[in-house]
Amino acid sequence: MTDGAPARPWTWTWDRLLVEPRRPQAIREDPNAHWFAVAAVCVGALMGQLDASIVTVALPTLQRSFHSSVGSVTWVGLSYLLVLVASVTAVGRFADMWGRKLLYVYGFVIFVIASVLCGLAPDLPALCAFRALQALGAAMLQANSLAIIVLVVPAKSLGRAIGLQGAAQALGLALGPTVGGLLLEAGGWRLIFFVNIPFGIFGAIAAVMLVPRSRDLLHRMAFDWTGLAIFFPTVVFLLSAISLGTTQGWGSPLIIGFMAAVLVLGAAFIWHEHRDADPMLDLALFSNRRFGAGIISGIGSYLVMFGVLLLIPFYLERGLSLGSAQAGLELMAMPIAFGIVAPFAGRVADRIGARPLTVSGMALVSGALVLLGVARPGTSGLLALLAAIGVGLGLFTSPNNAAIMGAAPEQQAGMASGVLNMSRGLGTALGLAVTGLVFTLNGGSTGTSTAADHAFSETSFTLAAIAGAAGAVAALRSNGTLANAKLGSVE
Repeated sequence: MTDGAPARPWTWTWDRLLVEPRRPQAIREDPNAHWFAVAAVCVGALMGQLDASIVTVALPTLQRSFHSSVGSVTWVGLSYLLVLVASVTAVGRFADMWGRKLLYVYGFVIFVIASVLCGLAPDLPALCAFRALQALGAAMLQANSLAIIVLVVPAKSLGRAIGLQGAAQALGLALGPTVGGLLLEAGGWRLIFFVNIPFGIFGAIAAVMLVPRSRDLLHRMAFDWTGLAIFFPTVVFLLSAISLGTTQGWGSPLIIGFMAAVLVLGAAFIWHEHRDADPMLDLALFSNRRFGAGIISGIGSYLVMFGVLLLIPFYLERGLSLGSAQAGLELMAMPIAFGIVAPFAGRVADRIGARPLTVSGMALVSGALVLLGVARPGTSGLLALLAAIGVGLGLFTSPNNAAIMGAAPEQQAGMASGVLNMSRGLGTALGLAVTGLVFTLNGGSTGTSTAADHAFSETSFTLAAIAGAAGAVAALRSNGTLANAKLGSVE
């Protein structure tokens, strides 16, 4: 299944919906064709992060519009996160058999349809259901984005390409609060979903025209439905426990029941995957130190990133008495710095390997968080330290993602990309839960500036320790250039 295969005579049949369309000849023969494919992937990366950050900003508006409780309206985000994290690995496995381009294009289609339905939702339950459908489209995009990059970009440029994708994600994350605020003010919450329509249509066209057809696919074999049937509820129970633990109480019967289910189902999943001839998730991937250390340290980095995104607004509003609009502008310093550094970090990693950058990046993040906790600076000092955290995360993320993808066999690129994106979802949920828990236990929810200052410091120190631990895990992997890490060939 390559771009060079002979073209079939054109006759319309339904099975053509399962055949990856061929790129135009001019694109195929262009020496920069692989960078065109990276550009198409960046559209999906920007759209996904823009949507995630816009919806977060809109939660108070949704609460008022639907006359719902805070707990009820959080399911607008939680339903999306649950389905995305629980399905992205399985989608990656499907893509390895049916075609990464195929599922990537349909990911845009489903995301656009679901966005239209979200914008037309008559009530909160319908909106949550349509968000779950939107998450399935996002899983199809995320499970294939890095897989497409690692298969089309020459090994010597892998880090740079993944850095560009990380910059696109950071741009979407940075623009989300501002764009969301403007849309909410201009026409209400429905616009935050309709804005995905032009992005999605453009992304689908770009994917059809610029992304090459898949090659080196696995033989189409029976999918491990039993594994998925065990895995999906395991992840749902885990994320539900993490997300609801702070509000329900970590010792409540509900949370204890969730965690007991996670232990039982998780053990059953591992047992089944070891016995299945064609497992949904090849656990042997984790025996590769580059892959395993990258996933574990990556979860820590995402925990810290989203922990900071949750913590800083509370400090700005309660500790420094700033308005929410100004707080949002201050917070942009981190993703902007991340987006600037990530492509350069990827390019350097192509030459010197991932370990020096990932370790130094998390050391910078840890040091900046310690300074935040000790100094509790005003806005100018806070901006500088937030930028330093963004730089550190930019140094870490692109080389780490490239090393993870480079360590996986090309036939399992979709699965590896799915696992990587699942780790991002787990890190996100853990970041929000751990940060909220530590901040609350230290008196941050009382509303006084003194209590907010103390809680901010203690939470900053906790996140600094987690960043340091992530850097230590990253140091465990063997080093080498990313070109050497790549096990397969790139044509």
